[in-house]
Amino acid sequence: MKALLQRVAEARVDIGGRTVGAIEAGLLVLLCAERGDGDVLADRLLAKILKLRIFSDEAGKMNRSVQDIGGGLLVVSQFTLAADVSGGNRPSFTQAAPPDEGRRLYEYFVARARAAHPVVATGEFGADMQVRLVNDGPVTIPLQISS
Repeated sequence: MKALLQRVAEARVDIGGRTVGAIEAGLLVLLCAERGDGDVLADRLLAKILKLRIFSDEAGKMNRSVQDIGGGLLVVSQFTLAADVSGGNRPSFTQAAPPDEGRRLYEYFVARARAAHPVVATGEFGADMQVRLVNDGPVTIPLQISS
């Protein structure tokens, strides 16, 4: 599984002019399930995200996690993280999980996140979304968990 994390001061997802998910300070998690991914990888990725120390402590050092600061998670499905552009100028998405499995893993990840963390908002799997954010830092971290 892949995720792109952005430390944010605030973020929201709009669909058709309506806000469907929003957080204040925390992490925007762009999430991609790839072929062969499963629940174990989703669990490992979530554990890493919740413990990743990318928020500043009192000394200004990245020493605190999203859990430490009580920040939110905004989880947005993004199959385009599986893009392969090695063969030309048009991306191939053959490594992305098939839609049914991608949805299942996204929903599994969100359910586990909600069980482990108090503030979790989402986009909508497969929807045309507009994501608005104020990147804090900026801090952007790519993560990939593989078997």
